[in-house]
Amino acid sequence: MLVKELPITERPREKALKFGIHSLSNRELLAILIRNGYQGKSSLGIADDILFSCNGIGNLSSVDLNDLLKIKGIKKVKALEILTCIEIARRIAFEEALTVDVIDEPKAIINWLNKEIGFNKQENFMVIYLDIKNRIITYKILFKGTIDHSLVHPREIIKEALLVSSSKIMLIHNHPSGDPTPSQADIKMTKQVIEATSLVGINVLDHIIVSSNRYFSLAQSKLM
Repeated sequence: MLVKELPITERPREKALKFGIHSLSNRELLAILIRNGYQGKSSLGIADDILFSCNGIGNLSSVDLNDLLKIKGIKKVKALEILTCIEIARRIAFEEALTVDVIDEPKAIINWLNKEIGFNKQENFMVIYLDIKNRIITYKILFKGTIDHSLVHPREIIKEALLVSSSKIMLIHNHPSGDPTPSQADIKMTKQVIEATSLVGINVLDHIIVSSNRYFSLAQSKLM
């Protein structure tokens, strides 16, 4: 059934205008971005195809341009509009993370990290540099690709910390497998970084592993 054949109160745009954007389902929100379908499938049907391809709205951050272009009815312009919304959500999450004590309010930073690297198909190793109130000063991605733990040099971490006057840091990386459980190599590397940075007064507050909307905190699990 075409969207225009639905009762007015069930058409996504009309429903949003009457009841508010929060009244829309995930498929209806996507359908507004998609706007038009093709013969035999409505914008709602295409929205269903996108959600099915990424296993739900929670994993939408994992899609890229090529993934979207594989969906029939999605061309470059529509794909870019969807990716723009995903990028806006990521940037909002980062701005929210900037305003909080990341230790007292970890939810904000976890939300941002999952959007930033949680769905990446390659491993990323990141260091977050904090001020005395545990708020983010800046962050730096040191590695992309398969992480060789032997290449995580504390001197690079220390150098950046000194440049931004940070005495507190958090180690971050992602597991593309979907399982954030740390390996023995992850734990060993964490302890090596802690030992080296402590010599110059830099405190490693946590090592967080994110993966597909899940996370593992080595500090919370007392593994560091």
